[in-house]
Amino acid sequence: MDMGISREEHEEFKLRLEADNKRQDKRIELLEENVKRMESLSISIEKLAANMENMLKEQIRQGERLEALESRDGQMWRNVVGYAVTAVVGIVIGLVFKQIGM
Repeated sequence: MDMGISREEHEEFKLRLEADNKRQDKRIELLEENVKRMESLSISIEKLAANMENMLKEQIRQGERLEALESRDGQMWRNVVGYAVTAVVGIVIGLVFKQIGM
């Protein structure tokens, strides 16, 4: 005949199952916490990427503005030099005409 298990064996088995369940519950809790951290990290990385993209766009705009400002100074200098050269050429032409009597 089949005798089954004794009450002591049953209680010991029950305690072992409860201990395993507690251990597994703790592992699951740690895994869930890690998943939450990973999600938080992922969100932070997405925000960082968006900020970096915005910073790149702003840097490009500032570069364009800086280039425009630098070229404006260069253009002003070229204009001044052009006016000076025009004045010198005009004086030389005036002197030449004066020498030939016009």
